[in-house]
Amino acid sequence: MNTQSLEHARHTLAHLLAQAILQHYPNAKLTLGPAVDNGFYYDVDFGSEKVNEENLSTLEKTMKKLLPSWTEFSHKVVTKEEAEAVFVGNEYKLELISEIAERGETITLYSCGGFTDLCRGGHSEHPAQEIASDSFVLDRVAGAYWRGDEKNKMLTRIYGLAFTTKAELDAYIEQREEAKKRDHKKIGVELDLFTFSELVGPGLPLWTPRGTLVRNLLDAYVWELRSARGYEKVEIPHITKKNLYETSGHWDKYKDDLFRITTREGHEFAMKPMNCPHHTQIYARKPWSYRELPQRYANTTTCYRDEQSGELSGLSRVRAFAQDDAHVFCRMSDVKSEFLKVWDIVTEFYGSFGFNLRVRVSKHDPANPEKYLGDKERWAVAESMLEEIAKEKNVETFEGIGEAAFYGPKLDFMANDAIGRQWQVATIQLDMNMPERFDLTCTNEKGERERIVMIHAAIMGSIERFLSIVIEHTAGNFPVWLSPSQVSIVPVNENQAEFAGEVLNTLKNAGVRATLEDGKDSLGKRIRAAKTMKVPYVIVIGDKEKDSGMLTVETRGEKIEGISVSDFVAKVTKENTERTLN
Repeated sequence: MNTQSLEHARHTLAHLLAQAILQHYPNAKLTLGPAVDNGFYYDVDFGSEKVNEENLSTLEKTMKKLLPSWTEFSHKVVTKEEAEAVFVGNEYKLELISEIAERGETITLYSCGGFTDLCRGGHSEHPAQEIASDSFVLDRVAGAYWRGDEKNKMLTRIYGLAFTTKAELDAYIEQREEAKKRDHKKIGVELDLFTFSELVGPGLPLWTPRGTLVRNLLDAYVWELRSARGYEKVEIPHITKKNLYETSGHWDKYKDDLFRITTREGHEFAMKPMNCPHHTQIYARKPWSYRELPQRYANTTTCYRDEQSGELSGLSRVRAFAQDDAHVFCRMSDVKSEFLKVWDIVTEFYGSFGFNLRVRVSKHDPANPEKYLGDKERWAVAESMLEEIAKEKNVETFEGIGEAAFYGPKLDFMANDAIGRQWQVATIQLDMNMPERFDLTCTNEKGERERIVMIHAAIMGSIERFLSIVIEHTAGNFPVWLSPSQVSIVPVNENQAEFAGEVLNTLKNAGVRATLEDGKDSLGKRIRAAKTMKVPYVIVIGDKEKDSGMLTVETRGEKIEGISVSDFVAKVTKENTERTLN
């Protein structure tokens, strides 16, 4: 079953669920039931009926019982009045019918197995033959506002999972169970990396000393890679006048996602949701000769977006997020070499975490030109250049139609984590529109003003989101160089305290992040505490170690016995310097 066929099957199962619901709850009012990633759902107004996850097994059995009768779909084009007669008493369907009619679109009813629903289409033609009864399950119940608006009534959303085969379904469920164990929201708190406060507000993470250390290590690594390629650091304020985003085109695109500020004098400002318009004004501060280009600006700074409460999720979706942002201002003739520099940074950085990357060439959607800035010719040139760059790197790429930024196409790097989930991570974007809107130029060899282009380059993107991926990818077992605490020293008793202190000082003097677990708890409890915090190396010091001066070190999955202090320091120092993946 290809991607489209699977989507059609999932959409069909949403209808099948709706019929099962009406069999058990004839007074329920159906609303919307689309296909989604990994399955489907249907939002239902059950009135005074209480439906929860205990009811799902009954509904699922009914779906499987009904499926053999779903032999073939048929559809009918109807008038507004005919559609309203079918759904009389269901204010949700009547609202949809009215909107479809106002847009001048065709109203269609689709029927199968004796069930009829308002729908645009996109189903399995012969569901009983094409959908295996063991390839889907009902999954969970959630609340959802009608049309996603919290001012509307809360409905009951029933989710289902659906795949081509039972084996694929089982594999997904197994992967999801593993993902729960690796949930960054759980592990991040256990490792004391970040916290949230109701007083501060949802979606606004607070970083502990341990978490801040990890962030700084990551940011320093990216800066090390950028600095070697000629980037310079800049800083910008966290707010801006409305005018900046009106000029850039972001105001129309993001005005509903902005935190807005009105000054005492009535001026309208906004908390910055991105950094690129600010960076254009650093470039625009003076005239530039072509000899001074490219100008490469790097800036790790927090951005803010007014995400809806229901969309917030740990570090994955927040209202305040730090971007390791960079922008290159250059001539068109420099684009390829600058893209390749960023590509090399991306490859080296993600290689340190064991990610294998695929590259998506993200283009605009010709069917929706209103979503993008600039003319067709400019887009054609930009997209062709990105294809040429990818071809030169000789890597497998795939197209993402409609995945471009609104100002230009991009190369998106896709990574699979340890349990097989795919994430978009780094991105390199070519922008031929913002330089036009801000009139950014250089003086060329002929003494003429020449329009430049702009490259957007984010390695981690949002540090918060990147860390959520890394925590789950590693299950919190960071590589040694990134671990907040790299070595935990555990003396058996007070007899070894002096030697343990000497080892601690030696490690610290070598720049190793080490701690001494010499509390009153039992030996076993102190060792477990270190392992719970996922410290890469635990040194247990007893009389044997004190007398011999040699260490016994427990690592993740093995034990190193009889290693000298100097050799152990050299080992950890090498892993720090080389950012070894272990």
